[in-house]
Amino acid sequence: MNQDELKKAVGIKSVDFIESNTVVGLGTGSTVYYMIEELGKRYQAGEIKNIVGVATSSRSQKQAEGLGIPMKDLNDVDHIDLTIDGADQIDKNFQGIKGGGAAHLLEKMVATNSHKNIWIVDQSKMADKLGSFPLPLEVIPFGCEKTFADLQAEELHPEFRLDDNGKRVLTHNKNYVIDLKMGEINHPHLLAEWLDHQVGIVAHGLFLDLVNTVIVGRDDGPEVIKDVR
Repeated sequence: MNQDELKKAVGIKSVDFIESNTVVGLGTGSTVYYMIEELGKRYQAGEIKNIVGVATSSRSQKQAEGLGIPMKDLNDVDHIDLTIDGADQIDKNFQGIKGGGAAHLLEKMVATNSHKNIWIVDQSKMADKLGSFPLPLEVIPFGCEKTFADLQAEELHPEFRLDDNGKRVLTHNKNYVIDLKMGEINHPHLLAEWLDHQVGIVAHGLFLDLVNTVIVGRDDGPEVIKDVR
């Protein structure tokens, strides 16, 4: 199967985990697109009933609404039963990097308010260690050059993310994205703790200890992997 076929198969498979009478977090990305499409079909067919969606991006919100899925803002629900989202890289310990689509702040807010999280990816996103995919940071524009210099001083290899016109990418909240091109992250928890304490960084793309189920698109079909530790 080509990459799109892998993503579609995984997206369809993941809807098997969505039950009626639940609040569902809808992630963002090309694999999640197929999940939302399948969820919309099953909802319209009455196979899944009485659900409410909470989106991590305006793209997913618009797609779900177009399929008739009832949607609410995160502020308007008291919990989320399950969030299904993609990931840019997942290591052998079920830790992940997200933020390739510059939505990691909203994605992390939804994920941390969810009782359960599932990641859906194609096989290219699996790795022994994190870091070959650049680690995204959302930073406020005020003082961002100082933040950048601090990251350089720590030898974290920062780069401002630019769009096709050479302008700095803006997030949903009108902040900038700095990608750390480290190559390898040997101690993700230590790095996450350090980044959490840096003023000016709104959110980083390390998603740690949030997921114990991953659905991986492989050539012979979707594989459900569970962390049994």
